[in-house]
Amino acid sequence: MEKALSKTWSERFDKGLNPFIEKFNASIEFDICLLEEDLDGSIAHARMLGIQGIITKEEALRLENGLQQIRKEASDGLFQPVISDEDVHFAVEKKLIDLIGPVGKKLHTGRSRNDQVGTDLRLWLRKRIDEIDMDLVRLQKSLFLLAEENLYTLIPGYTHLQRAQPLSLAHHLLAYIEMAQRDRNRLKDVRKRVNISPLGAAALAGTSISISRKITSSELHFQGIYSNSLDAVSDRDFVVEFLGASSLIMAHLSRLSEEVILWASEEFAFIQLTDRCATGSSLMPQKKNPDVPELVRGKSGRVFGHLQAMLTMIKGLPLAYNKDFQEDKEAIFDSVKTVKNSLIAISILFEEGLIFRKERLNQAVSSDFSNATDVADYLVAKDIPFREAYQLVGRIVKTSLEEGILLKDIPLERWKTFHKFFEKDIYEKLLPSSAVSYTHLRAHETGRIAYSRLCFKKKTGGGGGGGGGGGG
Repeated sequence: MEKALSKTWSERFDKGLNPFIEKFNASIEFDICLLEEDLDGSIAHARMLGIQGIITKEEALRLENGLQQIRKEASDGLFQPVISDEDVHFAVEKKLIDLIGPVGKKLHTGRSRNDQVGTDLRLWLRKRIDEIDMDLVRLQKSLFLLAEENLYTLIPGYTHLQRAQPLSLAHHLLAYIEMAQRDRNRLKDVRKRVNISPLGAAALAGTSISISRKITSSELHFQGIYSNSLDAVSDRDFVVEFLGASSLIMAHLSRLSEEVILWASEEFAFIQLTDRCATGSSLMPQKKNPDVPELVRGKSGRVFGHLQAMLTMIKGLPLAYNKDFQEDKEAIFDSVKTVKNSLIAISILFEEGLIFRKERLNQAVSSDFSNATDVADYLVAKDIPFREAYQLVGRIVKTSLEEGILLKDIPLERWKTFHKFFEKDIYEKLLPSSAVSYTHLRAHETGRIAYSRLCFKKKTGGGGGGGGGGGG
């Protein structure tokens, strides 16, 4: 048995691994999700070997048919690798040899697991980036449709979590569409560096066998190939970049989640949670908890942690490949899952999980001093220097607070004691709807632009190198 296990590497080894070390060393439990990409890369490599005359075309076809058979068996649940297979690459090669015999041993000609795993990971991540882009589009659409319904719904705007100025609710929601658009643009940029082929770099210094890296790159729809073989097998910058872009996505979702949590509280009461996206308390029957935004807010830390872990892992690695790189898989697999699930959950929340309480919002924007800036602007329009107007309005607010009245309740005669330029049109200026009229126009225009981005977005290809994903 030990002799058989040693055959995985070479005759240099006489004994098999300690059973615990064998399990510790194996990655098959998680890198099996790279199976489709490993098969795609292996088929491209086999075709190239046949085209180059390194193996016969008949042998190349047998390899390809065998790999397709593995794909079918995997789909049917019949391909079940075990820990002794170590990783998805050895599992496929072992199964291929079982299926087609000694010809299967020719598949690894001119290739190392080092460039093979790098290729698989890039193919896998390229697909996931395109999927996340579409998840971001869904979020943008859900926010836009809600904004379109609430163009003339007002909401208090905050700075320092203090009432600042009234806003159109649409304008508020559209801010998150812009964040999502930056996220999409970042992913599009990351995808360019994901879409470079390391295949053919072999272990670290290429191979003397007359392979063609351009053929495999074209077969797999990569945009180009690495110029340096050492860099090809040791580069994980694209993983760090993706985790960085993912961290920003989660940061934006966490900010949005925090707002929903605040809005759902009794203190704000800006929204009502529907039964579709909320749960109750096991003890207090009156409660309805904002589980979705709380979970998303909490899950952001997972992705942030994976980014820090990857930076820490690569910072001290000498060239070229090191086993440490096995740690990139779980980090990136979990981050993709977390980001995708969080985007879908938040989209559902805004599609069917909350209702804005318009009466409460109207009450909120009508019962504070967030229109004070508009009083200053009123005076500026009458050629009063802004700083002078600012100080005067500050005194008016102070007086109103002391007397327990709002600006809208000050009689016109009293206004004139503050400054002779105040006329009865000041009351129109104090209306929240008047204060945000310019914002409505800006929000509507922003919305139309955002909508155009969604409607006329370039369709992505099937993962090819032509630039699918992240457009807009």
